[in-house]
Amino acid sequence: MTFSFCEKVTDQLNSGILVLDLENRIVFWNNFMAIHANKKLADVFEMSVYDVFPELPRRWFERKLEGVKQLNSPSFCSWEQRHHLFELPHTRPITTDSHYMAQNITFTPVTDNGELNHICILIEDVTDVCHYQTMLRKTLDELAMANRIDGLTQIFNRKHWEECLGQEFSRARRYDADLALIMFDLDHFKRLNDTYGHQCGDTVLIETSKSIDELIRISDTFGRYGGEEFAVILPETGVVGALDVAEKIRQRIEDISILYKDTPINITASIGIATLCDEDYRYEDLISKADQALYQAKDNGRNQVSVYQNMIACV
Repeated sequence: MTFSFCEKVTDQLNSGILVLDLENRIVFWNNFMAIHANKKLADVFEMSVYDVFPELPRRWFERKLEGVKQLNSPSFCSWEQRHHLFELPHTRPITTDSHYMAQNITFTPVTDNGELNHICILIEDVTDVCHYQTMLRKTLDELAMANRIDGLTQIFNRKHWEECLGQEFSRARRYDADLALIMFDLDHFKRLNDTYGHQCGDTVLIETSKSIDELIRISDTFGRYGGEEFAVILPETGVVGALDVAEKIRQRIEDISILYKDTPINITASIGIATLCDEDYRYEDLISKADQALYQAKDNGRNQVSVYQNMIACV
């Protein structure tokens, strides 16, 4: 096969053309390949593609070629499946995560009088597409996260936290699993704001959130319910486990000492616990019970944990 006419056409393309014989030896490539691989066709002619490109995933590549041969039909591999097959540096004036161009690859059988004798591989440089789609996906992920996060404390906001509670409530109901809810409120927070100002109050909220977020389990969901009130969802947790977590939260908050304009600020919290039981038909029922227990803790003197159980159990 002669490629003299093909060269005039393919050398004008801004995509790579690589032609292999049935022994996977290189018999042609265009100017795009010569530039990016930094090798002339004469340097690689009739060499094994694996010797010229040792980075190729050989087993996968051979299966791909074999499929094209057996079915006598094209096959495709996108950059989203594999960022690249051939280590060809991109020349785009953008910063990407890879030194090599992102590639869409098309494997096409080449026949002569109905007989397969070569495979043509088209290598399309899609670095720009890859880069901008990756940036778009990252931006969308950040926006989605921003919609779930409280702007001040950087923990889950009420909307997302309630969505999580609704999901956990439904799951616990479906599988007859334990579920506990902790709600806590920082004691005398209004007095703190009135005395030291709202910037001090914001600092206390931020430091408290950070400290409690480090304390709870990965499986738990911690969020800001509103103002100085917070909540923790405890899946697969009964009253004993919830009491243990709540007491750790209470103690951690009591131990916090925040230095604000050279003044040490110490705070405490009142905590209410509710656990799922048969009469709870909505997740809002669990919130209501935990909230009642929280205010019972406040009525009993603050800086303590109260469990909703007809207001009998109090720690």
